Amino acid sequence: MNTQKKSIRYTSLMAVVMSIASLAAAQTTEKKTLTLQGAERVIVAAKAEAQKVHSPGGVIAVVDDGGNLMALERLDGTFSAGANISIGKAKTAVMFKKPTRFFEELINSSGKGRTVMTALENFTPLIGGIPITVDGEIVGGVGVSGAASADQDEQLAIAGSKAFETNAMSMNSDPAPAVSYWEKGKVDEAFSKGAVLFDGSDGRNYMVHASRREKPGQAEIHTKDADVIYVLHGTATLITGGEALEAKTTAPDELRGISINGGETRQIAKGDVIIVPRCVPHQFLEVTNPFLYYVVKVR
Repeated sequence: MNTQKKSIRYTSLMAVVMSIASLAAAQTTEKKTLTLQGAERVIVAAKAEAQKVHSPGGVIAVVDDGGNLMALERLDGTFSAGANISIGKAKTAVMFKKPTRFFEELINSSGKGRTVMTALENFTPLIGGIPITVDGEIVGGVGVSGAASADQDEQLAIAGSKAFETNAMSMNSDPAPAVSYWEKGKVDEAFSKGAVLFDGSDGRNYMVHASRREKPGQAEIHTKDADVIYVLHGTATLITGGEALEAKTTAPDELRGISINGGETRQIAKGDVIIVPRCVPHQFLEVTNPFLYYVVKVR
């Protein structure tokens, strides 16, 4: 009898626990959130659109669904105030759950605009802010300022907001680039004199060089390109960092000097890989003849 009562009590207790759990579940819901990686993906998509339409500049800001800044990138040549404006546009789009075009047009509507709205705090009613939506749920906002026009600001923001669409594999409507291939004979020929295998002329942000050195070189500074170097044959002394002495512009986005003051010295050899970020002085000294290395230039 006691065993039966205990069983009944246990069953009743479990029923209460399950009811409480069910009630708690009914009062909460799963929510999508924008991660830092996702915010960076939005910026990549907006930058791809900027390159496609030859935008003269632009600041791209991404906020989460609470209007908090997650990521920001300022393209070269953009006016300094663009950063604050782009953040304001992104916040306005996500907080009001509408593209900011709605508010600019509402305020300016033929003398009937609601100009009083401009007194709202943290409100930027300028075209160029778009909510970011995933599966019908707003997860953040993207704002752009400093492109060629207000319409282009919005065009870049829209491209960023579509970064999570299933058909946005290439981040734009252009077809994927063709695969590039060089058979061994052509690669050997390129290394025999030092040559550019791929120059990035079709709009891609990288180049591939089959580089050859037979003697030391000048100090170099690439203002836009990072060099990813893989040593194929030989050895060299490589200095990175420090200050390039008497550096002068010798080509677009490139400076050369006579030597480097300070910096870090490394001995590099076959199989080594080193990445030299943009704007970092570097110089090859004491190279074997020949010294062969691949360089992937990323912009």
